[in-house]
Amino acid sequence: MTDVKADREKRKMKSAKKMREIMTNYYIEAKTAVQTGRKVAWITSGGPVEPLIAMDVIPVYPENHGAMIGASKMGGDLCQKAEDLGYSGDLCSYARADIACSLEDGGPIGGLPKPDMLVCCNNICGTVMKWYEIQARYYRIPLFIFDTPFCHTEYADEAKRYVRRQIDEYIGFLEEVCGTRFDHDRMDEVGRISVEGQQLWGAVLETARNRPSPMTCFDAFFFLALIVTLRGTQVTVDFYRELLQEMEERVAEGIGAIPNERYRLLWDNLPIWYRIKWLSDKFAAHDACLVADTYTSAWCGQLKYMDETNFLDSMAEGYTRVYLNIGVDEMIKIILEMVDRYGVDGFVMHSNRSCKPYSLGQYDIQRAIQKERNLPSMIIESHMVDDRSFSESQAETRIDAFMEVIKEKKG
Repeated sequence: MTDVKADREKRKMKSAKKMREIMTNYYIEAKTAVQTGRKVAWITSGGPVEPLIAMDVIPVYPENHGAMIGASKMGGDLCQKAEDLGYSGDLCSYARADIACSLEDGGPIGGLPKPDMLVCCNNICGTVMKWYEIQARYYRIPLFIFDTPFCHTEYADEAKRYVRRQIDEYIGFLEEVCGTRFDHDRMDEVGRISVEGQQLWGAVLETARNRPSPMTCFDAFFFLALIVTLRGTQVTVDFYRELLQEMEERVAEGIGAIPNERYRLLWDNLPIWYRIKWLSDKFAAHDACLVADTYTSAWCGQLKYMDETNFLDSMAEGYTRVYLNIGVDEMIKIILEMVDRYGVDGFVMHSNRSCKPYSLGQYDIQRAIQKERNLPSMIIESHMVDDRSFSESQAETRIDAFMEVIKEKKG
């Protein structure tokens, strides 16, 4: 084995294989739910999944499926099919790809299992409401909309009461669709497991504070799947405990995610799923490690609002105050804290045409980070799934110029 191959082998994440096995088993279980007599619910990525777990309903995430479509480089064709049906190319590429998949059982796993119900939470964007209304009509199934008021700066008492009442309505909806009573003891256990899983995920991400970092944000994009898809399950807790141990071992042995970490960067927005390896290799060629990102950290960011001893009540605030449902000033505070905590030298922003709530405030954020930390930054324009929007040559030129600025600044 050559030195290059040996080095690459040393840096491989051992947990990746097990992660793929867990996700494969999960999709098999979801696709065979009809035979096993279990219900399937499609739910938005920021939706309150724990009550579904407590009711033994299998949660399925069209957005997670969209990420798989993007990573499989199937997004452009599926988005085009949705556009041929009359859907605008300016719409979320997750939504376009999902709508097209439903019509032809397309995508990398032959489409998602037919849902028995839909659960839509608008804490991430407004597009999901129309997207799920379309699917509710198509599949002729019940839809529950969990409405979370926008929190510009704080969580008002009126909002707290409003969202908490909806949790009771949500439970009533699940009881009606499933035909069984809600088990509050089981809910308490699921809530405890959910909090523990989020804590472990946060601890995994925190290992990137080490120099060299044992992982990149591109690794985090991959390992995020469980905390999104199977939040509130023991399998997630067990996996992240093992992943954390692997990261701590890498830190102890001085194994960095990239061969020669000299520069540390922060990523903003969703991944460009179909160019993850290209971006990873491109930045690594400049000895730059993207050590953290605002996207994967969002799945443990609401922990400060969650109370495992009173999960249902605290869940109302936790799901309302997610990263995309707060004002730009609050986002800036979070990013500045991440800049300091991870010791980054530059800021990479994905201006994501698919995700308006995530992208519209980026120029304000960029100016604030420049003013407060004098941090070099760059913007890559694209969609997270639709690869027709990506210009590799333009991105390469911008990355090269950006890294030259950082190198000059660092000396």
